[in-house]
Amino acid sequence: MNTTENKLTHFDAEGNAVMVDVSGKPVTSREATAHGIITMNEDAFAAVQNGTVKKGDVLGVARIAGIMAAKRTSELIPLCHPLPLTKVQIEFELLPERRAVEARCTARTIGVTGVEMEALTGVSAALLTIYDMCKAVDKGMELGEIHLVEKTGGKSGHYVRAEGGYV
Repeated sequence: MNTTENKLTHFDAEGNAVMVDVSGKPVTSREATAHGIITMNEDAFAAVQNGTVKKGDVLGVARIAGIMAAKRTSELIPLCHPLPLTKVQIEFELLPERRAVEARCTARTIGVTGVEMEALTGVSAALLTIYDMCKAVDKGMELGEIHLVEKTGGKSGHYVRAEGGYV
């Protein structure tokens, strides 16, 4: 086994999927921020920007969807622990030059395991909700660039994604 395989904590010695036992870990303040983008055609972007999407307030609904999804991450991702989130914040920025909406989700807890999955789930659900609300105008929208931006707390400490990521 190489060292990367040894670090996969969701498998036991026999290779079975397991939920990690976090009972011995210290309680710390933990926060994670994730990012994603949805790109769309001019008509869809104008409708989002001007608030004229027939289904209603796209970004308002997407914000609530992202918060709700972050709170339910352990129900969606099989080996995630249910966490008592103390904060979930969804922010959007319109990027006219790309005809895109950038979403950011920040999740916070005080506990024994991190909130990276909650932040990633929140940003993903927010983007999917934008797609759902705008699909009548543009079925070719593209979701992408979903990644962890930063996380604090826990044994691994502070992580900040390198500029440009893996590309």
